Amino acid sequence: MEELSISINNIWVLVATFLVMFMQPGFAMVEAGFTRSKNTANILTKNLMDFAIGSILFWVVGYSIMYGDSLWGFIGIPDLFFNDNGIGDYANKTDLMFQTVFAATAATIVSGAVAERTKFNSYLIFTVVITVFIYPISGHWKWGGGWLDQLGFLDFAGSTLVHSVGAWVGLAGAIVLGPRAGKYENGKVKAIPGHNLTFAALGVFILWFGWFGFNPGSQLGAAGNDNTLAIAHIVLTTNLAAAGGAVSALFISWWRYKRPALSLALNGALAGLVAITAGCDIVSPGGALIIGLLAGIILVFSVEFIDQKLKIDDPVGAVSVHGVNGAFGTLAVGLFATEGGLFYGGGSSLLISQLIGVAAIFVWAFGLGMILFKTIKATIGLRVSRRIEEEGLDIYEHGESAYN
Repeated sequence: MEELSISINNIWVLVATFLVMFMQPGFAMVEAGFTRSKNTANILTKNLMDFAIGSILFWVVGYSIMYGDSLWGFIGIPDLFFNDNGIGDYANKTDLMFQTVFAATAATIVSGAVAERTKFNSYLIFTVVITVFIYPISGHWKWGGGWLDQLGFLDFAGSTLVHSVGAWVGLAGAIVLGPRAGKYENGKVKAIPGHNLTFAALGVFILWFGWFGFNPGSQLGAAGNDNTLAIAHIVLTTNLAAAGGAVSALFISWWRYKRPALSLALNGALAGLVAITAGCDIVSPGGALIIGLLAGIILVFSVEFIDQKLKIDDPVGAVSVHGVNGAFGTLAVGLFATEGGLFYGGGSSLLISQLIGVAAIFVWAFGLGMILFKTIKATIGLRVSRRIEEEGLDIYEHGESAYN
């Protein structure tokens, strides 16, 4: 019976791994759809390399930095070329694969924020740094038993530890890069629409589907009644939050801009998914729906504020979806958690822990992102020339086009 339980757990975590890996083409389709056709091959190549390079480097060293024996609660002791045949509740190599697809997600989020004007070779350098340094170290603080875990910080599947990390680094990249040519002219904001909302919609549906591996898979087990009930609950809360985010973003955009905007509704669904990721195991179904509805509202106003007030050019809304709503969802755990949440009589201690965690991750990811992008800019250069940007990165950077 013990071996059967291990086998069931192992299969479940692997199935979840495959679902999360399938989110990679979802991200690619969303980013390609929300940007212009002349840069599609570049975007697809970046997403492919995020996963390919990330898979190799996370196996080489990233996994051990995240989950190795803790050094001062800050970093795992590196151990190169993971090849551990041990078995706990499931195989250790299964855990490596599950964590690898999470690392790839964090790296890919940045791609959207810096789309359409970044040198490809510079982007590859970033992929290496986030996979072997930025993401695994901050991940160790909670999931590796580090100082945030000891503080009582909760982030079940990574609203902050995965999504916000990628988004805050992406924010730094967007700031250092500057806006795309023609985005802000004479003090006015010019919309640069994407070329294919069909791709974007398909990508969001793929991501929504993949999130049923991302969140329920983080239960890291399927055998027994406790795991069965937990997985069912997490699937329900995940779906309700996504639906709430899509609905509220649509109606808020309809009210604010006099049109029900598909692009904002799509990002609203993603905002709901990001927001519920931290507390999907510990909030009620009603709480999940409220979190999703609020995430969709936050998404609309955040996109407008970042684009029009801060004048930071984020072509796909990655910072609003993954950064702002990742932070919101993590803080919402301190309010809506049925055990320890402020709204359930748990006091403010959990909310304070969540605040500390959100702030620490922001300082870490955004700070290192600024250092990284400014260093790349001062050395090999970060941005393509204006001519390449205007004519498209596909031909100049890759010698091929997505459309012929």
